[in-house]
Amino acid sequence: MTRAAGTLHRVLDSDVFHSFKRNPVVVVSAVITVLFVGAALFAPWVAPHNPFDLKSLDLNDAFSPPRWMAEGDPRFLLGTDDQGRDVLSTIIFGARVSLLVGFCAVAFATTVGIALGLVSGYVGGVVESVIMRIADVQLTFPAILIALLIDGVARAALPRDLHSEIALYVVIFAIGIANWPQFARTVRGSTLVEKNKEYVQAARVIGLHPVAIMIRHVLPNVLGPVLVIATLSLGFAILAEATLSFLGVGVPPTQPSLGTLIRIGNDFLFSGEWWITIFPGAALIILVLAVNLLGDWLRDALNPKLR
Repeated sequence: MTRAAGTLHRVLDSDVFHSFKRNPVVVVSAVITVLFVGAALFAPWVAPHNPFDLKSLDLNDAFSPPRWMAEGDPRFLLGTDDQGRDVLSTIIFGARVSLLVGFCAVAFATTVGIALGLVSGYVGGVVESVIMRIADVQLTFPAILIALLIDGVARAALPRDLHSEIALYVVIFAIGIANWPQFARTVRGSTLVEKNKEYVQAARVIGLHPVAIMIRHVLPNVLGPVLVIATLSLGFAILAEATLSFLGVGVPPTQPSLGTLIRIGNDFLFSGEWWITIFPGAALIILVLAVNLLGDWLRDALNPKLR
């Protein structure tokens, strides 16, 4: 048996996988999440139309209702928006941007939080006090407010053309920096427990550098709670990006996300073209709900007290 086959066998025989199979809600949530991620990754090939190809757009197709309605066009399953773009295609491409921002923001917050949590928990003293007090102060403000503040500072400090070019990175940074404290506090707590165990003391005795001890010995034993928080934070990051884009301070219109699509459709909601905003909103709700359900299950599955 090869190493890969052995690893797969252990995964399929684990308590976590058995818990996953026994929970139909989690299985459905996982399938939905995989479908969204797959459609986002392969959007140019999955989407029925390219909504950003100006040559293929026709304003005569604007405000076409969904296919099943009386005036629906068979070419557009969920109808079209004010520019004649296929709503289903814009949702697929919009989910691509939303998921990109969500994954990158969570990865950034996780990296910063783990690094600061490890240092504060292992070093202690003044370093721990400074890092944790900064985290405590930041936790007193809503994360979305911090993201709005950072985006506003970037807009004021950078030229308009430059900000448009790096707006996606600014949003990722704003959402990520607003969420690092929860990772740092969790990792710090776990590090305080792990650093007093015998394997860490043995590593100190043989003369390993503190950085090597933190990375090679402490870090692998504190990643369980971090994985759960990261899964739950993904849903929040997607919602935060959608909120920023809905308010007009998120990603630029040339890279519309689900939040941007909802904001555009909101202008036509009360004039009868409800599908322009309802379908992107429903897609956002389903995606975030599926991710949150996976996070809740993972938290319970990795908690030995609940087994």
